Amino acid sequence: MMGAAGIPIPDDLVVVAHITGAYGLAGWVRLSAYSDDAGALLHARTWWLDKPEMRDMEVLQVRTQGDDLVAHLMGVEGRDASEALKGATVHVRRSHFPPLDDGEFYWVDLIGHTVENLHGVSLGVVTGLMDNGAHPILRVAVPGNEKAQELLIPFVDQFVTVVDSVEKRIKVDWEREY
Repeated sequence: MMGAAGIPIPDDLVVVAHITGAYGLAGWVRLSAYSDDAGALLHARTWWLDKPEMRDMEVLQVRTQGDDLVAHLMGVEGRDASEALKGATVHVRRSHFPPLDDGEFYWVDLIGHTVENLHGVSLGVVTGLMDNGAHPILRVAVPGNEKAQELLIPFVDQFVTVVDSVEKRIKVDWEREY
């Protein structure tokens, strides 16, 4: 797939944030990150934005500012230019994510994992994660249910016993009826 100016779009892009508007007068943008850990945004030197069309942007500076992130991107000068990017989603190449310690996971890597309980009963497939403030929660789609039921399982050691990234499987101490 090709982006702006015929530049090939990498196939390992992950949506990590969106631009909420301008920050100051010099062309900085304010971002809302989709994860509490903004490591990918802080480490990647190139972001891909989807507005007005998918294109790569060099990151000149990025830093935390209160609860948000702010960044200055190459070629974005002045408040009007930064306001024009409001609503753009920010993508980072998965290969640019910082390395993890053992036992740590990026949420995006857990999507698609099958979930089964300690009795070997399949509970469904991870469709996403959300943060309730205290801890992340696995969103698990239950198969064969016409009502599109979803299980919400706290992603904490008490309930999640095994995460097998190779087999794309998660074992939980959980029942479908909880």
